[in-house]
Amino acid sequence: MSDTLLFGVLPYLAVGIFLIVTIQRYRQRTFTYSSLSSQFLENKKHFWGSVPFHYGILFVLFLHLAGLVIPDMILAWNAVPLRLFVTEATGLAMALIALVGLVNIVLRRMQVSKARTVTTPSDWIVYALLGVQIVTGIGVAIFHGWGSSWFATSLTPWFWSLVRLEPELSYVSALPFLVKLHVVNAWLLIGFFPFTRLVHVLVVPNQYLWRRTQVVIWNHDRHTTRSVD
Repeated sequence: MSDTLLFGVLPYLAVGIFLIVTIQRYRQRTFTYSSLSSQFLENKKHFWGSVPFHYGILFVLFLHLAGLVIPDMILAWNAVPLRLFVTEATGLAMALIALVGLVNIVLRRMQVSKARTVTTPSDWIVYALLGVQIVTGIGVAIFHGWGSSWFATSLTPWFWSLVRLEPELSYVSALPFLVKLHVVNAWLLIGFFPFTRLVHVLVVPNQYLWRRTQVVIWNHDRHTTRSVD
């Protein structure tokens, strides 16, 4: 029964909430489709949180997407032990980088008063969900290795059975608890996504990732400006 609810019902519920709330929010509160960045409030700590988190998480998401879309090619690639090892090690390294970035983001929100002031309860919830997702993913990589291979043979068929509206729970029922927790938390994150500032990824051009650094010119002396802390 628990597997049915978590792997046969929760995915559809999460996707339904994602679509309905995302569309409704865009139609009624378009202005909130923004990262609501606090970069101008404090930039140094922001850099060491945002940059490693974004690059780390995007790389990991790309690996997951590849496992869903081209599983046969992933298995063929992994047939060579060295390539499998490089893939696993790289994925783990990027997940650790993403975790370091997330920790820096959370610490900045806690320590910098200006950033803390504009932080909402939904921000803390999404940070917690992201933290669980990254930590469990790292745990899976360490304790249940060669995930890029068994992902393609277990989770990918289950995912596409959901797309066909014919959930085949046998693919996931025997998976370890840590893997199940990682999967369930992913659906919770998807369901909570439209309530957060993460919606900006749906409208912000991806070229921000590789554009040249912006130069901000101040029209006043920052050292003499009255602090608002």
